Amino acid sequence: MSEQYILVNDVGTTGTRAVIYDHETNVVIEEYTELPQVFPKPGWTEQDPVVIYERCVDVTQKALAKAGVKASQVAALGIATQRATSVLWDRNTGEPVYNFITWQDTRMSDECERINRSGLFRTLHVVGGAYGKIAPLSNALKKNAVGKMLIAAAHFNITPAMSTAHARWVLDNVDGAAEKAAAGDLLFGTVDTWLVWKYTGGRTHATDFSNISATGMWDPFQMKWSSNLLKPFGLPGGLVLPEVKETSGDFGSTELFGDPIPIKSVVADQQAALFGDACFEVGNVKCTNGTGTFVDMNTGEEAIASIHNMTPLIAWKMDGKITYMLEGMISSAGSSIQFLRDNLGIIEKASDSEACAFRAEDTAGVYVVPAFTGLTAPYWDPYARGTVIGLTRATTKDNVVRATLESIAYQCKDVVKAMEEDTGIEVKRVKSDGGASANDFLLQFLADILDVEVDRPEILEATALGAAYFAGIAAGMWKYPDDILRIHKVEREFKPAMSPEKREELYSGWKKAVERACHWA
Repeated sequence: MSEQYILVNDVGTTGTRAVIYDHETNVVIEEYTELPQVFPKPGWTEQDPVVIYERCVDVTQKALAKAGVKASQVAALGIATQRATSVLWDRNTGEPVYNFITWQDTRMSDECERINRSGLFRTLHVVGGAYGKIAPLSNALKKNAVGKMLIAAAHFNITPAMSTAHARWVLDNVDGAAEKAAAGDLLFGTVDTWLVWKYTGGRTHATDFSNISATGMWDPFQMKWSSNLLKPFGLPGGLVLPEVKETSGDFGSTELFGDPIPIKSVVADQQAALFGDACFEVGNVKCTNGTGTFVDMNTGEEAIASIHNMTPLIAWKMDGKITYMLEGMISSAGSSIQFLRDNLGIIEKASDSEACAFRAEDTAGVYVVPAFTGLTAPYWDPYARGTVIGLTRATTKDNVVRATLESIAYQCKDVVKAMEEDTGIEVKRVKSDGGASANDFLLQFLADILDVEVDRPEILEATALGAAYFAGIAAGMWKYPDDILRIHKVEREFKPAMSPEKREELYSGWKKAVERACHWA
């Protein structure tokens, strides 16, 4: 019998890749192509569903051909995708009625604000806020089901990133869409759902629990479609919603590449990275440093209601067991280094930031708060703006570059502290993936300011790897968790080497800088 491989489609916002892994998760081949974005109006962000499908097929065909791997040698296909981006399409013709509206889109901001100001949501905020103030007094108050929903409601707002907002706009603004929905002819789906439907020739209309929990349509506490989130938008309105399946399971098969290839995994990108970093135990934390930073904690079988504006999500479901996670999103991480390169021109390449930071003995008192579009978790201040503070005539560009890198670690500390308070779990180790994690200075400072050990895996692209693990487990190639823990390799471990006094001094300065950045616009 010839060697068997795992194939992955990793579909992001700006590009899609096809990766083929062998039995030891060595990368046999990787093919990548960019995905165009469409900007019809300011604040509108779309992508063409047909283009995404065609480019996924194209990179997959190229990867198989260059690797000399036949479809019959592929044990399973796993699909990891960007979250919340959604589309509606005609079940009879297979044609989308409109483009994907992405998670970055803001066209429904006014409608979302109207809903947030409605009597129902104001009542939820008031009641939930009052409950949240007394909840810390007792674990019983924080952990009962009704209490969790009240705590979550206190901080919850409808946002234009949610798939509910996207679907409502299409039904209201695309000719014939509402009528098709009323007739039961319109299918709803996120990127993964659309690809699975196309790959299987329309035989499978499904998503998984990780993706659906990020759409703003699903209640992770009661594990069902949320009437409180759907009704304000008049949904489903006849839309055919996808079947929700286990993350590692059966999504049909595709014959687009020759012999049938079983699709054995569908997973959201950050959840895939959590799994790819082998964060299998309660309290395990991963930090994905890319354009932004996503900090995620495995919270086990319990969905955590955050009093610090963290987001409870479903991490995955396997073998009938649900694993939850708590997420803190930081919008400006790698993008702040891009700002130094592209806007200020003080470095030529993003990788130059590491040498600059090591050249500077410290920041000379400079702090950078990269709130270019506001601050996200745990502050959630859309009116904050980017700030550089502490400048003197002695300040050098190296000081500023170092301060910018340090800002990524400070923001991670903000999130980790909030997670520890929400869960009562002390974080002792962080696993850091993503392109920016190649920066040694960043990871050493992260270890220092968090006072924890930071692991950098051999494979920084943890999203594709996580999807491969899920698919391989479902296909019987690997046993969970033993084989994954055996295969998973750490390239370098960063240990904290900063005194407690210095750590407190630096972090206090960061908090002062954030105060000055907030409520600016």
